[in-house]
Amino acid sequence: MRNVKFLWHFVKPHLIRYIIGIIVLAVVDYVSLFIPAYTGELTDGLTNHVLDLAGVRHLVLLVILCGLTMAVGRFLWRYFLFVTARKVEFDIRNELFAHLETMDVEYFHEHKTGGLMAHFTNDLNAVRMALGPAVISAFDATVMALMVIFQMVRAVDIRLTSITVIPMFVIMFGELWFGKWIHRVYKRMQQAFEDLSDFVQEGISGIRVIKAFVQEEEQKKGFDEKNKETKRKNLHFMKWIAIEEPGVGFLIGLSSLFNLLIGGRMAILGQISLGDFVAFTQYITMLIWPMLAAGEAINMFSRGTASISRLNDIFEAKSEILQETPALPENGDMAVFDGKLEFKNLTFIHKGHLEPTLKDINLKVEPGTTLAIIGKTGTGKSTLVNLLLHLYQVNKGMIYLDDKDIRDIPLKELRGNIAYVPQDNFLFSDTLEHNIAFGVDLEKVDKEDIQSAARAACIHDNIMEFPNRYETIVGERGVTLSGGQKQRSSIARALIKDAPILIMDDSLSAVDTDTEEHILENLKELRAGKTTILIAHRITTIQNADVIMVLEDGEMKECGNHSKLMELNGIYRSMFEKQQLEAMKNAAKEEA
Repeated sequence: MRNVKFLWHFVKPHLIRYIIGIIVLAVVDYVSLFIPAYTGELTDGLTNHVLDLAGVRHLVLLVILCGLTMAVGRFLWRYFLFVTARKVEFDIRNELFAHLETMDVEYFHEHKTGGLMAHFTNDLNAVRMALGPAVISAFDATVMALMVIFQMVRAVDIRLTSITVIPMFVIMFGELWFGKWIHRVYKRMQQAFEDLSDFVQEGISGIRVIKAFVQEEEQKKGFDEKNKETKRKNLHFMKWIAIEEPGVGFLIGLSSLFNLLIGGRMAILGQISLGDFVAFTQYITMLIWPMLAAGEAINMFSRGTASISRLNDIFEAKSEILQETPALPENGDMAVFDGKLEFKNLTFIHKGHLEPTLKDINLKVEPGTTLAIIGKTGTGKSTLVNLLLHLYQVNKGMIYLDDKDIRDIPLKELRGNIAYVPQDNFLFSDTLEHNIAFGVDLEKVDKEDIQSAARAACIHDNIMEFPNRYETIVGERGVTLSGGQKQRSSIARALIKDAPILIMDDSLSAVDTDTEEHILENLKELRAGKTTILIAHRITTIQNADVIMVLEDGEMKECGNHSKLMELNGIYRSMFEKQQLEAMKNAAKEEA
């Protein structure tokens, strides 16, 4: 039932085209019934010498007209049904992508990219085949078989017709049983393809790590195992298909031979005329297609329903954050916030974890403040800003923006007021210009705005050295740029947004100290009066911040400016002294 509702949602907008296609298909099937009748009439007329030349011409013309009608009709039903199936596939693919964009970040922690890509390829193809060729085969097989059987009873002989129908029922019930088995096997085959896609995607994304650690052979072995498993599942599937199709063909051929022997005997004994026998043989030939089509339709429906079930699982998964957050009113102006932040007893536990990542964080940040967050790896620094962006669900009453609970702020409005530079510095396979202007409306910014943001991020000079400058294609995930260039491009993308709140998550780790100083000076000028959150491991990056939060084991152990924290003689001072000592050792090595 869930699969029917899923399909109806996508088929309903195209229902008229489907109905027209099916009506045309029924007309073609109906017209095709007259050809054997006219052929039989022509045979009897010539055999019994009761048909003159004008009668022959008339019957031949009728056969030609039937053929032309069938040719035009076949074009039309292919146009309406095949094209409509493509349109439905197009709609499902669009909605699938749009739905995935609404899902929470944690959904993508549980579902790998390669597996999701398999839904966009194999599963959608199986659904299209079920909605196009399978519908045609099923309808055509049913209507054609009924029409042919009725015509055989009316025009030939009921005894011959009865003998013809028996193997059809045997084949039909056999195909129905086989279809249920195919459904299960096809789902396992698709799962194997998902696993293979995951492995390939990870291997290509991590190719530099694989090469650096000389693990090409191990990756080949791993791929070979996944590929063998996929091959095994596919061969298991195709083995039974290879048995089923010739088996059905053999039964159909045996049935046709048996019917021809009986029909020929009846014609010889004079129980039916020669014309009836000729018409009967043509009707038998016409019944072969419905029997074959029924098997194909059941196989395609079995694969399609398996894929629909897999797609339905994705569509039924809902974003917890999106469901519980109010939507931005249509045609409503998006509010611009001052940038006041407050964390009240903020505690958060990731899914699947037993211990909280953040514990009882309490802090007020006034507009225009530069807040720095520092601590060891895994202390919850990135989690804190991800909660502020509402990428993870947070309990009510724990995070406020301008005295408003972020769970009561529409996501578009909340994130529209925050510019974000993530740790991974993701760049799209596009031009540098489009990557920098990604978060703003290209029609509302000009090249000078883009270049100003690039200058502030100290990437403009590097860009101007590229042959195509701002039109340079950076490649997948920005692979053609260095780590520092990617970081600075991401900073430029955030700066051009000019949001009330800027979050920089360890965004200066790949740049040298001189460049870092220039960027921080530019930030001080550009971000005057706006709230900035800096996450870093180097104290030199954040020591001039208005407020510095020291996290350890998810708790705020210390908080204050640089001078205050140094006076506390605690975690912050210990980190500062260790980094200073390390810097002195490195300087001594360079001098030596």
